[in-house]
Amino acid sequence: MKTLLAIAAAVALTGCGLETASTAATAASIKKQELQEAQKTMQRAQQKIDAAAEQMQQRSGSIAGSTD
Repeated sequence: MKTLLAIAAAVALTGCGLETASTAATAASIKKQELQEAQKTMQRAQQKIDAAAEQMQQRSGSIAGSTD
């Protein structure tokens, strides 16, 4: 009887460990996905900044050319 109780307790504790590991893996996967989305957002923002800088440079060039 004691052996059966010990086995049941061991199985219950193992189940908790598996659930914890599964939860940690899910959380890590979510964080990875969030990081990837943040990187995409940063790339889009950098592209917009680069486009705006190029546009400003073109405008300043056309203004300088028209005043000569």
